[in-house]
Amino acid sequence: MKILFTGGGTGGHILPIIAIVREMRNQQENHLEFLYMGPQDDFAEILLSQEGIKVHHVLAGKIRRYGGMQTIFSNFWDICVKTPLGIFQALFRFFLLSPDLILSKGGYGAIPATIAGWLLRVPIILHESDTVPGLSNRIGGVFASQIFVSFPRTSFFPAKKMVTAGNPIRREVLVGSQEEAKRLLQLRGEKPIILFLGGSQGAQRINDMLLAILGEALKDFEIVHQTGDKNFVQVRQEAKVVVNKELIPYYHATPFFKEPELRHVYAAADFIVSRAGSGSIFEIAALGKPSILIPLPEAAQNHQIQNAYEYANTGAAIVLEESNLTPHFFLEKLKYLLSNPQELAKMSTAALQFARPEAATTIARYLIESSVK
Repeated sequence: MKILFTGGGTGGHILPIIAIVREMRNQQENHLEFLYMGPQDDFAEILLSQEGIKVHHVLAGKIRRYGGMQTIFSNFWDICVKTPLGIFQALFRFFLLSPDLILSKGGYGAIPATIAGWLLRVPIILHESDTVPGLSNRIGGVFASQIFVSFPRTSFFPAKKMVTAGNPIRREVLVGSQEEAKRLLQLRGEKPIILFLGGSQGAQRINDMLLAILGEALKDFEIVHQTGDKNFVQVRQEAKVVVNKELIPYYHATPFFKEPELRHVYAAADFIVSRAGSGSIFEIAALGKPSILIPLPEAAQNHQIQNAYEYANTGAAIVLEESNLTPHFFLEKLKYLLSNPQELAKMSTAALQFARPEAATTIARYLIESSVK
């Protein structure tokens, strides 16, 4: 039995696929073969190949929502040339691969495989990470027989097709060790530990905000900071300038946490500051960590803002939008929260009540049952 996954190529699409595949293997379904079809993406290919998932590339056109003549030309080229060519490539590969089932995670990279699968009458199952579906999943939802959603109030899809499952997360990131984190990062552990996450590519504006208050923040907190690969050297150099030498041991910057490190860092963190991608939200919730979410304002369909408020409405997090966020306002909010243990306890309880750590298992079981029908 061959199951083909497809998606847009970002970590938000790839990591849930990995979580589902691991769960399927945990259920000892050795007769299954796992394939992935999507656009060229080195980050995705490395992660998928490490899991034994065979990767097949196709062209995929992306719609850009910012202005300018260059954008208009690029969109025309992608819609009228790259996407049709990608569909033909997918059709050709389907004849060679003969997948029995497709699970689409959405994103522009999913369109060729989804349409090719529909044309060849391959059953299609969809997973939507966000409260507001993107264009790809809106298209894919028409062809899908079942749509798993992360948030209870996901819009657009017909209710009869939807099942609220949560966003699949890797169980491995939930079982870290505080002591191992202290060893890896030389944490002092004398102050509350705040973890700043900017996504797989980091977040320049979060970095800039943190640097503006870093010297003052380190008086009260120990900070672990995922800067992003491109920003690491600059952030580290600027930190040395703005922070007194005696406080530098309480600041720990790293380009990007890989899975074996991330689980220990999660375990050690008392509080998390993050963007509002669905994957981050559901990992934070499953860990029961109180958090501040700073949605990425440029995210398509404002999905990060929608995700953040949907989660924050449970009482598990505070949302601070960039449009009205200043460094010192942020720091005062952080100080207020960390000085109120009862508030933090309520946020932690709400996070655990929202969490759906079994999402990958639920979807894996459904795929296994579908594969034997």
